[in-house]
Amino acid sequence: MLTIMIIFTSLMFCLMSHPLALGLTLLVQTIFIALMSGTMSINFWFSYIIFLIMIGGMLVLFVYMTSIAANEKFSFSLSMTVMLIMVVMISLWATLIDPMTLNLPTQLMENMPSMMNKNYSLILNKYMNLPHSMIYILMVIYLLITLIAIVKITIKSKSTLRQNF
Repeated sequence: MLTIMIIFTSLMFCLMSHPLALGLTLLVQTIFIALMSGTMSINFWFSYIIFLIMIGGMLVLFVYMTSIAANEKFSFSLSMTVMLIMVVMISLWATLIDPMTLNLPTQLMENMPSMMNKNYSLILNKYMNLPHSMIYILMVIYLLITLIAIVKITIKSKSTLRQNF
């Protein structure tokens, strides 16, 4: 089902022309890809990181597009709305009839009982142990300094994107 939805959102992306609609489609595509990559691994840690990075980039694109095309009207086409509703309904119907259409990897489903017995908290604990903890703390400090620098650069009175009135 996720594969069908990814293909459908890719086709929808080609048919859209409004920048905000393109951003929304890209956001939905990111969610589907993060879900699919999360189901293929033991945990959702890396797909969660990919999702957060994409959302950060989408936030920058959203602010940029709304400052450039703020007065452009956003309208839905009737054919696109009907096609979206039909694909969602068919996907939900296929999932209700046969839950195996979710396309979960067979290896993950076979190992599900053995995965419940193992302690997978050690996988994420490696990031916080001593050799990697210095890199982790360095990344947090770097992101904090970057955030403060960006806030100082884009003071409201000196901003380049908004007009001063």
